Amino acid sequence: MTTTQMTRTPTATPWRLGKRSRKVTLLVHIVSAGAWIGIDVIVAVLVGVGWFADSDSTRGAAYQALGLFVVWPMLTSALVCLGSGLLLGWGSKYGLLRFWWVAVKLFLNLLLTTLILIALKPGMPEIAEYGRSISAGQPNGVDVSQMFFPPIVSLTLLTFATTLSIFKPWGRTRRR
Repeated sequence: MTTTQMTRTPTATPWRLGKRSRKVTLLVHIVSAGAWIGIDVIVAVLVGVGWFADSDSTRGAAYQALGLFVVWPMLTSALVCLGSGLLLGWGSKYGLLRFWWVAVKLFLNLLLTTLILIALKPGMPEIAEYGRSISAGQPNGVDVSQMFFPPIVSLTLLTFATTLSIFKPWGRTRRR
C-alpha cells in the first residue's frame, strides 16, 4: 500500500433522500404547489365577484370570504411547498443552489411567502369589514382597487416556477 492510499480518507457523500422518500416529498411539493395555485385562483374569482357582481350582498360575501378565509390556507400551502422544496433540494442531486432553476424557484417561494405575510395578511381584516359594510348597504370607503394585484402577481410567478420545474433551464450556478 502506498502512502497516499493510507492517508487518503474517503470523501463523505452528501445526504440524499431515498427513492421512496424522494417520491413522497415530491408528491407533497406538487400537491402543496397545486393547492397554492388553486387558492390564488379562488382569490382571483372572489376579487372578480367583488368587483363585478350586480348585488351588494354578493359583492359583500365575496369580500368577506376573501378577508376571512384566504390567508391561512394560502400561507399553509406556501410553507409546505417551501419546506418540501428545501427537503428536495437538500436530499436530491439538484441541491438548493447548484442549479439556477432551483435557486430561482427558492427565491420566488421565499418572496411570495413573505408577501403573504407583509402585504396580504395585514389588510385582510379591513377587506372582511368592507364586505360586511357592503352587505349591510353601508360602504365604508375602504379602497379595494389594489386587490387584483395579488392573484395576478402570484399566479404569474407560480406558473413561472412550475415552468422552471418542467424545463429545468440555465444549467449549473457554478463550475466544478
